[in-house]
Amino acid sequence: MENSGGIQASLSGRYATALFELARENGAIDKVESNLATIKQALADSPEFAALTSSPLIARSDAAKGVAAAAGAMKLDSLTANFLGVLAQNRRLAALPGIVRDFRTLAARHRGETTAEIVSAHPLSASQVTELKAQLRQRVGRDVNVDLSVDPALLGGLVVKIGSQMIDSSIKTRLNSLAHAMKG
Repeated sequence: MENSGGIQASLSGRYATALFELARENGAIDKVESNLATIKQALADSPEFAALTSSPLIARSDAAKGVAAAAGAMKLDSLTANFLGVLAQNRRLAALPGIVRDFRTLAARHRGETTAEIVSAHPLSASQVTELKAQLRQRVGRDVNVDLSVDPALLGGLVVKIGSQMIDSSIKTRLNSLAHAMKG
């Protein structure tokens, strides 16, 4: 089991590592990673699925039935579907976003890549993403996967996290810094 970067220290990291090890043994890392991307999208797109995974009021058996139905609808492979069932039985579905993130990090590391979490104020175009990947590749010296998200509160600019490094060029941060400097 890999323990670099502190992935195993968190609950989501332990689950992600267990799933990664199973996926590696079954030669299914790419398939599981693709399934987890589908789950991440479902969490963002479906308030019902997000509620199913985060509500403490839903009984374990109901959560297990719900994720089994969702897994079927999303056409997830059996390894990922079974994993969701285990999370439901252990009342750990709320950890899914962290598990997805940590699994992607482990898979990227396995391929010799680095993952950058990029938050922008507006969706980035394909050409902007390509240019950003090229700049990040120059900076870190290897291929960089990007995990994109949008936060309109940034107003403009980007926040880029690669491992423990953070590059914050958002307008929100600049305005906050300016306001702080003006207060003296």
